[in-house]
Amino acid sequence: MSSKVVIVGGGVIGSSIAYFLRASDPTVDVTVIERDPSYVKSSSALSAASIRQQFSTPLSIQMSLYGIEFLRGIGNILEVEGFKPAIDLHEGGYLFLATQAGDATLRENHALQRKLGADITLMGQDALHAKFPWLNVEDLAAGAFGESGEGWFDGYGLVQALRKKAQSLGARYIAADVTGLVRDGRRVTHAVASNGERYACDTVVNAAGAWARKTSAMMGIDIPVFARRRSIFNVSSPARLEHCPLLIDPTGVYFRPEGKTYICGTSPSADNDPDDLPLDEVDHAIFDEVIWPTLAHRVPEFEALRVENCWSGYYEYNVLDQNAIIGYHPDVENCVFANGFSGHGLQQGPATGRGVSELILAGKYTSLDLSSLSWERVLEGRPIVEKNVV
Repeated sequence: MSSKVVIVGGGVIGSSIAYFLRASDPTVDVTVIERDPSYVKSSSALSAASIRQQFSTPLSIQMSLYGIEFLRGIGNILEVEGFKPAIDLHEGGYLFLATQAGDATLRENHALQRKLGADITLMGQDALHAKFPWLNVEDLAAGAFGESGEGWFDGYGLVQALRKKAQSLGARYIAADVTGLVRDGRRVTHAVASNGERYACDTVVNAAGAWARKTSAMMGIDIPVFARRRSIFNVSSPARLEHCPLLIDPTGVYFRPEGKTYICGTSPSADNDPDDLPLDEVDHAIFDEVIWPTLAHRVPEFEALRVENCWSGYYEYNVLDQNAIIGYHPDVENCVFANGFSGHGLQQGPATGRGVSELILAGKYTSLDLSSLSWERVLEGRPIVEKNVV
């Protein structure tokens, strides 16, 4: 039993853990140390803020099924003194498209998603054209569309709602950077902060997001999680696309509605994806050379596009397999890691918060078993193969 828990990082993962800890056991002392309470550079605030069940591994699907349940009930779950937070959840669905080369994988994934209870419809070329007449389907074999349980929301609003609820339950937030973690053998005894204070802990949680590697190094742990920049573009177009979902092209380029405009992006090629690129720069070349041509091909009306705004945020990118690392490390018996979500942190945050709180309080998972995401696979070099990485 941990009476004092220090959480490094107060984004969606850290704040979800803080909320679940205090909601589950009000006697636990929870301190969250967050370097930037404005969240200006946090992945939680800078992402495309979406949720899907269209993964290829059972656990990712189950985590997001719980995530959508949590988001749907957020007004009541995270109510504070009569104020019910709203995150503008729009269940517009994901639409994963496949050419003939990806058709078998799409169908295999769809069968698993349906088996686990996800509301996904598989569509052939004719059905795609009928439902989305603005879509160029000539080179497509199939598509998978989320009828419900998938869509997008206000990511910054979710972080703030979790933070405020955790605080209302007694979690303490410290606006500082963690500059050191003091180890005594196989335990971390204190977190040292930039405000000059030392915070004693029975358990420490690394929820530092894109800065997880720095926090891990303070304990002598090498974690395969790096800050990878992703640029997002807000574009306007005279196109009016009825029933527009969040569309994932076979190339990996995505777009979705954002009010009367659209946001879009893609991941750079593996040979052009260095670590720690500055967030105050945007990869305009990827828009001109990859995103715009792809959008214009897939949606002919997107020939006319105008960039209205753009920004960059970090993926906390797990280079082993782009899946989260959750759990204790064998070398540090009282540190729980919750890192490397690789763009899935917002949607997997509620399930992670619940699971990590169970691990700390009960010593095991009592709802959804997250043990396959443990350090064991990392240390043994056994990647979890996720076919639907975006």
